[in-house]
Amino acid sequence: MVRDKKLIVGNWKMNLNTHEASLYVHKLASQVKVHRDVEIVLAPTLLALQSLSLQIDRRQFKLAVQNLYWRDSGAFTGEVSASQLRGVVDYAIVGHSERRHIFGETNKDVCNKVQAAVRNDIKPILCIGETANERTDGEANAVLHDQLVAGLANITSEELAEVTVAYEPVWAIGTGNNALPDDVKKAVTAIRNQVKHLYGAEAAKAIRVLYGGSVTLDSAADYLAIAGIDGLLIGGASLDAHAFNGIIEKAHKGSDAVKK
Repeated sequence: MVRDKKLIVGNWKMNLNTHEASLYVHKLASQVKVHRDVEIVLAPTLLALQSLSLQIDRRQFKLAVQNLYWRDSGAFTGEVSASQLRGVVDYAIVGHSERRHIFGETNKDVCNKVQAAVRNDIKPILCIGETANERTDGEANAVLHDQLVAGLANITSEELAEVTVAYEPVWAIGTGNNALPDDVKKAVTAIRNQVKHLYGAEAAKAIRVLYGGSVTLDSAADYLAIAGIDGLLIGGASLDAHAFNGIIEKAHKGSDAVKK
């Protein structure tokens, strides 16, 4: 994985129908410039994935699925497998806090989904993060450790190169209680230290780590400037073409500043 390329992921959650998604991508495509140092990933609703896969320029945008089932096939009514998504998406968001806390996904579920994505040549974006109560009780690092270790179980060093980790503190998502850069830096350091313990120093340096949690156009640059952060997982702001494009440009300018 090339860490000098910032990864900006727009998670549209349960917004925009197929027609609206197509119109939005058309609008976005007219504004977003292609930068070699920024990779842009769109995660629309499942219904829009197939049509958008035919509409987008893959040099400009990549696609991600917001969720998948870990079995490749079988009698699992209503589910969609990684094998069915192969060739349609490049990435899969796995273990998002809403999947964990609303739909009850366990660390084992997340582990299975990471493995399903990898064996089907889809890059998993493994989401981890603590709740407000866990943070207050001083359990944040323990939660990150458990979710990271479980999510990467049975992933080899070679496969790890295709995995991205997204730190999304649950207490900072849609609450107005934004994480401070120092909070994020501590979490990212803990994540990389755990990867180092599991896979070694080189892997800890190479793995991409994103931040997600109420990112806005105004706050994006501050998060992108944090040492060890390689991009952003964006919710609401990714549905505003002006804001999303502005964040992309900040990622590009930040990369330019580092190079200079």
